[in-house]
Amino acid sequence: MEVFDLKITQRNTFGKSPARALRRKGLIPGVLYGPKRDSVPLTISPLDLDKIYKDSGTERVVLNLKIDNGGTQDVTVVVKEMQVAPVTGQYLHIDFYEISLDEEIVVNVPVEVTGRSKGVERGGFLQVVRHQLEISCVPTDMPDKIEVDVTNLDIGDSIHIGDLDLGDKVKVLADTVLTVVTVVPPTVEEEEVPEEELEEAEETPAEEDEAGGETADK
Repeated sequence: MEVFDLKITQRNTFGKSPARALRRKGLIPGVLYGPKRDSVPLTISPLDLDKIYKDSGTERVVLNLKIDNGGTQDVTVVVKEMQVAPVTGQYLHIDFYEISLDEEIVVNVPVEVTGRSKGVERGGFLQVVRHQLEISCVPTDMPDKIEVDVTNLDIGDSIHIGDLDLGDKVKVLADTVLTVVTVVPPTVEEEEVPEEELEEAEETPAEEDEAGGETADK
């Protein structure tokens, strides 16, 4: 995986008010932290970040932050958390986590289903049980997604974590017997009985009892 340079600026203020002021200017407030680093507040340009995502084709990238803090400091990071406004899509805040290119990291990677299951063609329903998987690998081997081909899945078939082939450099941190995707049989809905028939069914026993009672009296 390629490492992308991102120029950012260190700021001197924490808190909601400074963060809102940055957003009004069209900038993104963020923070850098890591196991051997105190939190550092940052200012990020959304244009620079979007260009990286466009060039890489994914938001799961390894970044080399070039921090302007009077000089220039380079720090290798991944995006640990990103807050985005649900309606406008505006970036609200970004957390960067410092990493080493030589040490394994633990990240969640999305599962992407490919192909059309033959079980679905026969009326079954495809269920994605796990939409993301936690993996461990060195940063440059981090996949942006895990593709699962379901073409050969019939009704009742499943793909488990142990069935995935991610190579020797990526390890899924979950039990191999856990299900990732499965095809379940179609459900048969009970036929709805018309209201008129229900009313007739409710009235008939009473009428028969009445008739029976009259016969017995005679």
